[in-house]
Amino acid sequence: MRTSLRATTVVLAVAASALSLTAVGTASPATAQPAGGTSHPLPYEDSRLPVPRRVADLLSRMTLEEKVGQMTQTERYQVADDTSPITTWHLGSILSGGGSTPTPNTPTAWADMVDRFQRAALATRLHIPLLYGIDSVHGDGNMLGATVFPHNIGLGATRDPALVREVEHVTASETRSSGPQWAFAPCLCAARDDRWGRTYESFGEDPRLVEQMETAIDGLQGPPGHLGDRDRVLATVKHYAGDGDTRYGTGSGDYPIDQGVAVTDRKSFWRNALQQYVPAVRQHHAGSVMPSYSSVDWTEDGVGNPVKMHGNRELLTGVLKGAMGFHGVVISDWEGIHQLPGDWPTQVRTGVNAGIDMMMEPNAYQSFETTLLDEVHAGRVPTSRIDDAVSRILTAKFELGLFEHPFTDRTDLPDIGGPAHRAVARRAVAESQVLLANHHRTLPVRPGAHLYVAGSNADDIGNQAGGWTMTWQGGSGATIPGTTILDGLRQGAGAGNVTWSQDASAPVGPDDVGVVVVGETPYAEGFGDVGGPRWAYDPGDHGVPRPVKDMQLSGADKAAVDRVCSAAASCVVVVVSGRPLVLDPQQLGEADAVVAAWLPGSEGEGVADTLLGRRPFTGKLPVSWPRTVAQEPVKGGDPHDDPLFPFGFGLTTARRTS
Repeated sequence: MRTSLRATTVVLAVAASALSLTAVGTASPATAQPAGGTSHPLPYEDSRLPVPRRVADLLSRMTLEEKVGQMTQTERYQVADDTSPITTWHLGSILSGGGSTPTPNTPTAWADMVDRFQRAALATRLHIPLLYGIDSVHGDGNMLGATVFPHNIGLGATRDPALVREVEHVTASETRSSGPQWAFAPCLCAARDDRWGRTYESFGEDPRLVEQMETAIDGLQGPPGHLGDRDRVLATVKHYAGDGDTRYGTGSGDYPIDQGVAVTDRKSFWRNALQQYVPAVRQHHAGSVMPSYSSVDWTEDGVGNPVKMHGNRELLTGVLKGAMGFHGVVISDWEGIHQLPGDWPTQVRTGVNAGIDMMMEPNAYQSFETTLLDEVHAGRVPTSRIDDAVSRILTAKFELGLFEHPFTDRTDLPDIGGPAHRAVARRAVAESQVLLANHHRTLPVRPGAHLYVAGSNADDIGNQAGGWTMTWQGGSGATIPGTTILDGLRQGAGAGNVTWSQDASAPVGPDDVGVVVVGETPYAEGFGDVGGPRWAYDPGDHGVPRPVKDMQLSGADKAAVDRVCSAAASCVVVVVSGRPLVLDPQQLGEADAVVAAWLPGSEGEGVADTLLGRRPFTGKLPVSWPRTVAQEPVKGGDPHDDPLFPFGFGLTTARRTS
């Protein structure tokens, strides 16, 4: 049964008073320019023709096997040593998951690898180029030497859409100049429960704040018609829809909230999880959408039957492609359809018929292709659905200019991680700092003061970068080039004016200004859920288990705060974390100033800039800050909640003039 009309009237009508969903505007497709002034024998090869005509011509020449190949994406490790499967299976796309990199992990090696894969794709009968995707979620964090920006929660704290656009433009440039043309970013979830391990991927708890930060899409893709520029990539808004609205205790596997269920009614789902996708599609023209692992359960229907987003035809086809008028590519998450009910053929059929255009199949790509072919031959997946999916994929490739310029344009490759890009990141870090407390005008630190720096996160660039940095889960230590917060303080105050003692075991001078930098260690997805898996491994861990996340300061960090704040003339506590951490009354009472630094990335100098007064504190909380974990979920505007610091809170300071 078709659900487009029902989805339009039921799910989206609740917002009709605020936003009309009629008369959908779409971007005009980009028209490629002639390649070298030559004409081509076939219409789809003629860059002078409009994209829709080129797509229609190419589609008419494709076999079913070639079409299904275009709908298939696999991981680089499947083709790293032998690229022949790209040609044999007509693969439409390759991705790098977290930590999946060439050797050596350099920008040039990335470009060489992507171009090698591209040559295999161009060896197919119709010479259809590949799309290469990567998780550039806070810069191209998979590539050593890239500029690593604050995670989205920090960008949300800036309240600066123009800065976010600039950040993502740098991200796009560093990504595309090293080969990939597709970024699986930005995340548009509104994180409603800080116990969720992906909270830092959200711009904030309020969908209206998320909408303000959707300039990220413009930064990645550029203005309409510029997707083929050498410094732009296809953006992916994710995870559609409701991943930030899942109920604690409904997560899959050992996860208490990740990949869980949004138990809600349609009006609330629109308000909390869906509305932000309308401007992403209509105003910012997002090129692709990734469904969520989560499910939605319409409690108002009294059904109690959660539906996985990867199989939700109502929301993928009816609402996204129908009511919102999305014309781009729907790409599954990593093995997303494997979580659907039923056997493998049922999962394949359900996902494709629901509206997914390309399947991310790192391991079962061959089985996906043969199974989908069987389903089409059996009449269970209509050829019209196949043609729609492939048309969307080909449109993206034409608009990216890949048919004319399939290989990496390396013009901007020397700029990766360069001073200009790092200056943007440093400014983003400074603007993201939120001053939560500032008794006696402790901050900014007075000029010439001697600093006593302690805490687990003062000199750990891996911790300040967080997850999705070099590996999926990230890692502590010197994982990437850049500056730690300690580096920034030494450079700004002078190395002779800084005493460093991680555990605060060195003597504290009575006139010292204490700066204790505390917080979390890296994690990603469900492994960051509070109370999540006790034994979470990553290839970079070498079998070392990660601690259970609890939103509390570690014992060592609490001890460092106690030692420094009890002895120093004044004391600043800086919290480096992907979400609010519980600050017990003792620590709050000891501290003269408290700063939320979030996950600043590679440029710790930006934190030092605000502490030392080189830049003012201007950041505002993107999420409410709870008093206890038991308060969660705590959200701004709820009269029953009593957060320690409310959504939007943030003290300001003036920039020092001397």
